[in-house]
Amino acid sequence: MKHFCSNTHFLTSRREILQRTGAGFGWLAFSALAAEKNKTLFINPLAPKPSHFPAKAKRVIFMFMNGGPSHLESFDYKPELAKAAKAGGRYLAPQFDFKPRGKSGIMISEAFPNLSAHADDLCLLNSVQTKNPGHQQAVVALHTGSENFVRPSVGAWVAYGLGSEAKDLPAFVTIDPISDQGGAMNYGSAFLPATFQGTRLSGGGGGVPNLYNQHLTAADQRKQVDFIQRLNRKLIDEHDPANPELEGVIQSYEMAFQMQTSVPEVFNTDGEPQHILDLYGIDDGATSQFGRQCLMARRLAEKGVRFIQLTSNGWDHHNKIGEAFAARAESIDKPIAGLIADLKQRDMLKDTLLIWGGEFGRASHEDNGGGRGHWARGYSMWMAGGGVKGGMRYGSTDELGGDAVENAMPTHDLHATILHLLGLDHTRLTYRYAGRNFRLTDVYGEVHEGIVA
Repeated sequence: MKHFCSNTHFLTSRREILQRTGAGFGWLAFSALAAEKNKTLFINPLAPKPSHFPAKAKRVIFMFMNGGPSHLESFDYKPELAKAAKAGGRYLAPQFDFKPRGKSGIMISEAFPNLSAHADDLCLLNSVQTKNPGHQQAVVALHTGSENFVRPSVGAWVAYGLGSEAKDLPAFVTIDPISDQGGAMNYGSAFLPATFQGTRLSGGGGGVPNLYNQHLTAADQRKQVDFIQRLNRKLIDEHDPANPELEGVIQSYEMAFQMQTSVPEVFNTDGEPQHILDLYGIDDGATSQFGRQCLMARRLAEKGVRFIQLTSNGWDHHNKIGEAFAARAESIDKPIAGLIADLKQRDMLKDTLLIWGGEFGRASHEDNGGGRGHWARGYSMWMAGGGVKGGMRYGSTDELGGDAVENAMPTHDLHATILHLLGLDHTRLTYRYAGRNFRLTDVYGEVHEGIVA
């Protein structure tokens, strides 16, 4: 039996169906129109769900810095490291000066002059840990909680636990994700129903590939989608009632149809005033790429998307870290500061959890020509908004920026704390698969109440 996709291509095998839907459309909630016309056929698995307890945050914007940004050049002030480097040996001094910022006086590197203006909103997490200093293992662990097994991504768990307030957009969107080091695993749903996986979008204005139908009107497409949905639903009911793959296909057909209208609207910035474009640095070559991602994140958040991930590449600095880090910091500094300011002026920062960080940090000793190697035993991330304490430095590494020695926050703790801020108990957010209950934090995880406002 052939299955019909909303862009008029016929797919003849389940494998091809999954490849096309995973690559282009992701998962999305059923439209109100389809639900009204086919109440007996469609159930919306992404309808908003109650949290386990009152939530601090309604949504997440996770800014992933791919490659492992150095905590020693950014948010972990280590004057003793400079002294050790001066005394000789393999140590490399921090390449930027740190200054007290905001009323709180937290120390932030001069590499982030715009972000520093929002110091009192930032909660610096200076004691994050991961198990493996290899890129692939650490990236996959940060995104899924496991470095060895295929597991649902954080965004998929959040969509599964809370559903979405977006009616014609995905619950979970990832903009310009990396294609290696786990690739689609980092936004996949694994054994969770495919409905909850992330939808990949392009931040360059392309949006979603194969989005438009060149042959049919919207009314004719609606008729065809309704027809094929009835056939697919009948196939499930008669032959395979518990088939999550086909359920995901049905849902992505519906959302693909809806996204022909919703995605262009979100990605069209023509209606944004010039001062907003300037705020994000969109017209500046150094900041335009990530600035556009940040602006898209704000627009998606306004539409009710539950989990939004942005990606900045190029943070693996094994040599000339001063020069290389400065360039990467410049590319994100103004856009992130703009995002914080924009969320504030829209009264959205209070219930939007911003998360910044990479898969690990960098070592205190020199690697190659003025660079740093990978470091997993203590590094920095930060959070802002969404119920976290601002103007705070939480946890610490040793005096040379090595091991986390106070309030160590391994990956499972980080995930447990994120879920907690969203009103989810990480021990109760489970899914039964292969005879056991699985959760994002496996059998670990501790909520760090010290950062909760």
